Amino acid sequence: MSLKKLPTGVQDILPRECRALNGVRERLTRAFEAHGYEPVLSAAVEYYDTYAGIRNALPQERMFKFTDSDGRLLVLRPDATLSISRIAATKLEKTRTRLYYFLDKWDAQDAAGGVKNREIIQAGVERLGEEGAFSDAQTIAFAIDCMRLAGLSDCIADVGHVGYMKGLLEECGLSDAQAEEVRASLNAKDGLNAERFLKNAGAGEETLAAVRALPTLFGGAEVFERAKRLTGNARALDAVAHLERVHRILADMGYEQSVCFDFGTGKSLSYYSGIVFSGLVKEVGAPVLSGGRYDDLADDFGRHIPAVGFAIGLKRVLVALERQGKLPAEPVPDVAVSCEEGAEGEADALCRRLIGEGKRVTLCAEYGAEALKETAAARRYFVKKGEVLEL
Repeated sequence: MSLKKLPTGVQDILPRECRALNGVRERLTRAFEAHGYEPVLSAAVEYYDTYAGIRNALPQERMFKFTDSDGRLLVLRPDATLSISRIAATKLEKTRTRLYYFLDKWDAQDAAGGVKNREIIQAGVERLGEEGAFSDAQTIAFAIDCMRLAGLSDCIADVGHVGYMKGLLEECGLSDAQAEEVRASLNAKDGLNAERFLKNAGAGEETLAAVRALPTLFGGAEVFERAKRLTGNARALDAVAHLERVHRILADMGYEQSVCFDFGTGKSLSYYSGIVFSGLVKEVGAPVLSGGRYDDLADDFGRHIPAVGFAIGLKRVLVALERQGKLPAEPVPDVAVSCEEGAEGEADALCRRLIGEGKRVTLCAEYGAEALKETAAARRYFVKKGEVLEL
């Protein structure tokens, strides 16, 4: 085995990209704090049963597993929102709060966009204890703001509602597991398998026609009327009505040009309970941001807390920034300093003074003025005992 290689799906982040990542984190932190969110950080290691023994269980093959010293099965954090739902349900006194986080999650089988990313660096927010179209619209608007603050251009939010597909599928009498299988087939663009499954379940022609039309229900507010004409199901129509309210609020807030609506969204029908949305930029073939409403997740941990939120994939943001030509240039020190032997203290004092003035300073490790020839600093100083020379 080569010592120079990494396992599939993990990457080192080199200085230029790391500097860009730190800049994104700083800008997002300022935005999160300014909007009243509180920081939280969940444990990176949890018990396997926390994620496998709940109603919204994650597939065991997606989790990195290992054993504790007592033989208990542990996992690396596979999902940020579930871990924060656990914290909210078991450790927070208030059910109404807004949280933000920066953390890694690990997904052994994440292959979204054709790229197998197994270590996923995320920033995200959770709005706990909130319900309604205004909360949903605020979350989508803030998600758009955060993509822009990260430095991305021409980003849009693709918005849907799982209630529409749930409503269509409940007409067939499908169980939750069966509905999820149809959803997965549609998400994989395997419409034939989904239709075959629905026919076997006794779906009528109206339902089949509506399911076939799902991929075409994409665009601006004009898709609402088309979505209504396809079904008389009350749950599906409620989903359309909710999206209409969200659209009206977003338009009133000035975000109409940054939002499109998608009734064929492929997000999990069991995990999400209402709106779902993704943040898209044309330079990346997978969402850089993903979110939605998940009112029932905390129920698995013993407390009902409605919630909505989103997570930003920071590695995908870096890819998008690079392709948009927005990665920062390598920084050049403002000042470089070298000294003769015996003048180390004076050179160090000069560097500290310049740093205190806001300068970026390099103190050479080699003695002599020759050491400054290799630096690209705007200004260079050579320190002799009792004297500072600018070269």
